[in-house]
Amino acid sequence: MNQIKIGEFLKELRKEKGLTQEQLAEQFNVSRRSVSRWETGSNMPDLSMLITLAEYYEVEVKEIIDGKRKSENMNEEMKDTLEKVASYNEMLNLKSMRKGIIIMSIVFIIMVQISLWKEVPPTPLVSLICAYNGATYISKARESKDKSDFITGSMFLAAMLLNTIAFIVK
Repeated sequence: MNQIKIGEFLKELRKEKGLTQEQLAEQFNVSRRSVSRWETGSNMPDLSMLITLAEYYEVEVKEIIDGKRKSENMNEEMKDTLEKVASYNEMLNLKSMRKGIIIMSIVFIIMVQISLWKEVPPTPLVSLICAYNGATYISKARESKDKSDFITGSMFLAAMLLNTIAFIVK
């Protein structure tokens, strides 16, 4: 908290109203010296006076404490920040999806090699692919709240279950 900056802001607000220190002091029933000390930053108004000044100048107490008006660009800055955070999260999701795809590819290649070597039908491979796709779509649906992703993921998981049951029954 920079008292000098606060004082300069209080002085700016007073001048915007076209008042002298004396007139402001009379209006709030304080001495001209108190107003002068607030504006030079050597003293601060007490909390109740700060609230009263904020109401009088039609600003927020936070603005007085910050020593400046809220930025008109604040909403734009907030929007830019949120967009950057969303972009960063998307990048992290893509990285984790890439890792999942790489791991799944390795497992798939190993499973193909095992099924060729042991002459096992590809049913477990199909189940594995369906399980991975189902998990991916459901995880995506949780983030995006998209029902179509949830339905697609559920269908993949159902296909995996049916395929696994068919493999076990044979």
